Amino acid sequence: MMSDNALLERVLVEADPARTPRDAPPDARAIAARDRIIRSARAPRRRRARTIGWAAGLTAVAASAAVAFGVLLPQGAAVAGAPSPLVFEAAGSLSDTVAAAEADLEIFSPPAEPERSTRTAFWSYNVEVDTERAEVVPQFATFTWEEDLSGEAVAINGEPYAPTDAVANGQAEVKSTGEVASRVVLAPGEFVTPVVDVPGDSAADVRALLVAFDMPEQPTAFEAVTAITSVFGQWTLTNAQHAELLTLIEESGGAEALGTTTDRLGRPVAGIRVISADGVVRDDVLVSLDTGRIVGLERTVLKDDGVFPAGAIVDYRMWDIDEEMLR
Repeated sequence: MMSDNALLERVLVEADPARTPRDAPPDARAIAARDRIIRSARAPRRRRARTIGWAAGLTAVAASAAVAFGVLLPQGAAVAGAPSPLVFEAAGSLSDTVAAAEADLEIFSPPAEPERSTRTAFWSYNVEVDTERAEVVPQFATFTWEEDLSGEAVAINGEPYAPTDAVANGQAEVKSTGEVASRVVLAPGEFVTPVVDVPGDSAADVRALLVAFDMPEQPTAFEAVTAITSVFGQWTLTNAQHAELLTLIEESGGAEALGTTTDRLGRPVAGIRVISADGVVRDDVLVSLDTGRIVGLERTVLKDDGVFPAGAIVDYRMWDIDEEMLR
């Protein structure tokens, strides 16, 4: 079975073969982010294209095959070069938010059974080293795997835009070009995952699934969301399982209802905010107002640590992507 490090290296090489030399030491951003997200740039159009940020692919077991996306470094809460934070309205109680979502989840939406596949939208920040030109590169990613631990990960380019385009950055919209940026095919036995068998939909089953993805037995809401994000990198879960996830977030303590907004794909969502125990980052979980499913997450740095300034949006990912959006 391929080790996590070997698999990570293979994803990087296939995604961008003209990348930094193999023996080059990691920079500060790589050191800061390597334990939680994986890097994967689109195929370079010009010589020595370099990506600042993190995108789709296969991670180590603890982080799963989660799809992450661009690390964009604003000088303030919302400046050219970074997405504007989502603006929420009409905040209600957390219990009302969860109850409304669970009511929507009673109405069937696919899948009927958990699927070993994901579709995700995300961003990366592409920098041309020689010319110092930069562009924001939206991408879609799909990942499908089988019980024999074979699989395929595909990244599809979105329409790029300049970091100085304040309107484009404010919307941070993802539109597919249909151009495949990278494709990684895994032979049987190459994929590594803590959960191979299809998970059940009871509260105990869902909790066991999250614990397998490193959630503590008595989690905070932030720890529950972290594990959920990892699971969503490998599995598309059922409505019943999403209902259990929302209940767990509510019962774990520390979550806050944000109200409603529109996500980067134009979908109406409700927000639930969780903050890490050390107060360094926060995650805004996005719950569809149409289906009740968890469909997105935005992570924001709260404290300047010398690598990322306070207010930097370092993760934005969206799930439940329609097939048509990839074309």
